[in-house]
Amino acid sequence: MRWLPYFLAAGVAVPWLAVHLLGVDVGNTTVAVMSGIAILGAAFLLSWACEVAEEDVPQALAVSVLALVAVLPEYAVDATFAYKAAHDPEAAGYAIANMTGGNRLMLGFGWTLVCVLNWAKFRRDRVVLPRDVGAEITILLLSTLYALVPVWRGSLTIFDTCVYVSLYFMYLIAAARGEEHESHPVGPAAALASQSTAVRRAGILLLLLFGAGVILLSAEPFAEALVHTGKEWGVDEFVLVQWVAPLASEAPEVVVATLMVLRAASSTGLRALISSSVNQWTLLVGTLAVVASLGAGHVATLPLDERQRDEMLLTAAQCLFGIAVIADLRLQLWQAGLLGGLFLIQPLLPNHHHEIALAYLGLFVSLVVFDKRSRNGIWESAKTFWILLSNQPRPIASQVDPESGLEG
Repeated sequence: MRWLPYFLAAGVAVPWLAVHLLGVDVGNTTVAVMSGIAILGAAFLLSWACEVAEEDVPQALAVSVLALVAVLPEYAVDATFAYKAAHDPEAAGYAIANMTGGNRLMLGFGWTLVCVLNWAKFRRDRVVLPRDVGAEITILLLSTLYALVPVWRGSLTIFDTCVYVSLYFMYLIAAARGEEHESHPVGPAAALASQSTAVRRAGILLLLLFGAGVILLSAEPFAEALVHTGKEWGVDEFVLVQWVAPLASEAPEVVVATLMVLRAASSTGLRALISSSVNQWTLLVGTLAVVASLGAGHVATLPLDERQRDEMLLTAAQCLFGIAVIADLRLQLWQAGLLGGLFLIQPLLPNHHHEIALAYLGLFVSLVVFDKRSRNGIWESAKTFWILLSNQPRPIASQVDPESGLEG
């Protein structure tokens, strides 16, 4: 039974692999469903491999390589659309749709879920984060603030790539110099982690190769089929890509975070979701212009029309508000409820995303200006980030919930 999740996750990809490799025509809707399920299964395999691999590689390597692996499912779909953008202008919009949908789902639903489960399981009304998460908070703040530049300009360029990738590498350096966190694999990952070193490492390699292979074979058919399905069913393809595609790519991270909460590691679960947002806002967004250039055969930009600019503005504004909320290294239950509530009204008001974005920005500015804890938290996070980046010999202690003495 310990290995059943692995067989299930790999098994759900087999029907799609058979259909795809044999060239069987099953229709767009079926292709979207089968390839989407295959990506979901592969994403779980990659997630488990990443958890276990943290026991076998140096922290600096783990942070850099595993961050790349973690963002692979969503990146593969985004890259597919960005590559086609030069010859299909609509594809550029779909790349933005997938990226914004994934980010908003992670923050609006994922962060809220962790805090609500923490309260339901342990009756704790807050999740407390360690001090060195200030690196993630600072990079997330810088990257989302910079997102206002391409929104204003109306395109993602190679210059944006330079900025975002630089932020990503600064994050890697700071993360590698942060606290050493003992690995505690949960769920299916724990079964593989308990094996001998040789078996564990062979298992990790097999999971990475199989999961990555499935995603690479599935990303383009899934993306194309999703768009064609929307047209066939009369559903807005942009909305379909924005809300359906991320369900496959983000589900494993949310599930892992949930398992961590149930194991009394709510702080680790929330931090994992925050790190995922950092990867998306730096590495994923930053390389879209590069992929678009490869598709065009020359240096190109990824254009953003009015709708895409509004969606990107809304995503950045939501993230800025989330940063202001956790700047004091605590996510309280009522704050999580506010994040979740504001997230849920977005699909109900699809024609008012610009106004919702302005509301988020207003809340962000209000917190920074009038809430001393939020303002000081952002400043302290920046100082923590600089200490880690410059490798100053100053210890950074973890925080625990003052009410329980347990990890937040």
